[in-house]
Amino acid sequence: MECKPGNRTAFSSLAFLRGFIAKSKDPVIIDAMSKVLRELTEAKKFDFREIGDHLYDGIYLTDGQGRTLYVNKAYTRITGIKSEEILGKCVNDLSTEGFYVNAVTPEVLKHKRQVNSMAESPRKKNKILVTGNPIFDDLGGVKNVVVIDREITDLLEIKSELESSQKKIKAVEEDKNKRKQEIEHLRKLNVSQNLLGHSSEMQKIIKMVDQVAGIDVTVLITGETGAGKEVVANDIYMNSPRKNGPFIKVNCAAIPASLLEAELFGYEKGAFTGAINTGKLGMFELADKGALLLDEIGDIPIELQSKLLRVIQHKELTRIGGTKSVKLDVRIISATNCDLLELVKQGKFREDLYYRLNVFPIHIPPLRSRVSDIEILTKHFLNIYNTKYGKATTIDELGLKVFQEYSWPGNIRELQNIIERLVIVSEYNVSVGEEQIASMLNIDPYYGGVIKKEAGLKEIVQNVEKRTIEKVLALCGSTRKAAKVLKIDQSTIVKKAKKLGIDLSDEKTHQK
Repeated sequence: MECKPGNRTAFSSLAFLRGFIAKSKDPVIIDAMSKVLRELTEAKKFDFREIGDHLYDGIYLTDGQGRTLYVNKAYTRITGIKSEEILGKCVNDLSTEGFYVNAVTPEVLKHKRQVNSMAESPRKKNKILVTGNPIFDDLGGVKNVVVIDREITDLLEIKSELESSQKKIKAVEEDKNKRKQEIEHLRKLNVSQNLLGHSSEMQKIIKMVDQVAGIDVTVLITGETGAGKEVVANDIYMNSPRKNGPFIKVNCAAIPASLLEAELFGYEKGAFTGAINTGKLGMFELADKGALLLDEIGDIPIELQSKLLRVIQHKELTRIGGTKSVKLDVRIISATNCDLLELVKQGKFREDLYYRLNVFPIHIPPLRSRVSDIEILTKHFLNIYNTKYGKATTIDELGLKVFQEYSWPGNIRELQNIIERLVIVSEYNVSVGEEQIASMLNIDPYYGGVIKKEAGLKEIVQNVEKRTIEKVLALCGSTRKAAKVLKIDQSTIVKKAKKLGIDLSDEKTHQK
């Protein structure tokens, strides 16, 4: 494409009109020309060049032969090319000289339609979105080409950052949703698993939890190790209005005394040697709007008890090395296997703190004193571990009796561990009996662990008789067959069974 001389159109024609009016003597012509002059003068006020210099995007204007007619200030800012370098020159020549790469003006003139392109400025090395549009004359020819340059380097960077941020947000949301689903799953499990038991002791605890869960008071849970104190605390939290807030658990016995204060109350930047530069939130602040379980509260050092009392009383704390008070909205639940009142008498636990914690006490009896709960707990743990390990293990009646007569020094935690071990070592579909259970409990199926230490000879003999008859009845299925195995009369077995409390309901049903 060659550039040909075009018609010069400029506002210098105003001077010509003024000269024409001055020479004319015809009043009609003078009036008409004066009107035209006024209109042209008014139009000059809206000179597109002036308007163009106030636009953010760059404007590049050529005639129908590709000759550069006009560029605005933004064009120079975006491309680094000054108007005096290119005005009056043909686009093709400018491309040859290295001003442009893949210019859109020739394409617009060739195809007579809008052309869009992405370009890089040879001088400023920035990314530019280039849009060329044709302006047609009355005959359909292209009389001008208007090219709009929009710098998009910053936009591309912003887009990249936005996409990166969106990916991070998406990852965070996915992680958040995953955690939420996991929490909901755990909550559902806890709702169905917590506080199992038919005993009167357990029913009393369930009623107490129902009473206190919705009331924002401190609760002190006492009981032997493994009795289920944390389970009760979970149930209180999950049935409280704070269930959607955090539930932070702190084992006061597991954290060294020198670190416990920092863990509970947090510290400011540079509060002590080894403190991280940003400071650290304590467990109380992490539990804000939720609940905090202070497990093994009886082991908290006496020097921290006054600060703990202040936090509970005033619902505020001051971090180590800090000067400002931090307001708190935390429900306190504490648990211990110690006799706190005895510790108070010994001067090892503050009396005022004891009464502040003991607003609503819940005591959990040991498993050995609520034997009627053992069966439901056994089935519950069997279901959990059979599912976990892909087994179908069961425990027969005599095996369950060993469980019910065992003293369970480790309480429910020991029962849970024993059942998990039984499921692991058992074949897929097996019913575990008394010998295997007694072996796992490291007791004699007739004496050790089953018989009370203070039992006399008569009681031991009765226990052996009872277990022997129960075992033979289970193997034989009837009193008559059992009598033959034991070489005694059937009536003797029936009398002994009645005396020893052996259920013969299955035998009666069989005889009918």
